Amino acid sequence: MPSPPPPPGTAIRQLASRLRSLPPSCGPVRLIGVDGHAGSGKSTFAGQLAEASGGAPVLRLDDIATHDELFAWTGRLLAQVIEPLGRGKTAHYTPYDWRVRGFGPPRPLPPAPVILVEGVGAGRRALRPYLAHLLWMELPREEAWARGRSRDGEDQREFWDGWVEAEARHFAEDPSRPYAHALVRQLPEGYEVLPGPAGTR
Repeated sequence: MPSPPPPPGTAIRQLASRLRSLPPSCGPVRLIGVDGHAGSGKSTFAGQLAEASGGAPVLRLDDIATHDELFAWTGRLLAQVIEPLGRGKTAHYTPYDWRVRGFGPPRPLPPAPVILVEGVGAGRRALRPYLAHLLWMELPREEAWARGRSRDGEDQREFWDGWVEAEARHFAEDPSRPYAHALVRQLPEGYEVLPGPAGTR
């Protein structure tokens, strides 16, 4: 008889343990990228992985991007987050408010053993040197985009039309999936974590 499937949450707990054992990649921090198409489930997965990692902080790239800079935010992330963390200092970034279209007050991000960077473009070329591990949410883009549109409703239809074009252009110029150490696939219950194109480390 085939062995029963592991209980839901097992894959995330095992992944969290593996990530904590990696060498630091940005000062004292193990920076973990969680990338994938919009609507692929990155935020939900990152939240569960953060909990399994003992409350690891999650930096959401939605707080770094803006309406005018959907993907042109590399310099701000490097200056506000990567550089101070690399020196072992507390980072301070200014989260963007998508409703008022402006930046809020600085938010601290102290160094931690593991910090998750979640969002489309988390595995971009400019960030990979600072990542200890890159995870890719394995969901085809059309399916992910359909989920995202359904989630956000008709009010965001115009935004999504622009987003789809911008995301497709970004990944054509600067793909993340080929460099992922692991692929994360959502199951009816829980997740499975598979070796990625870049292998494991």
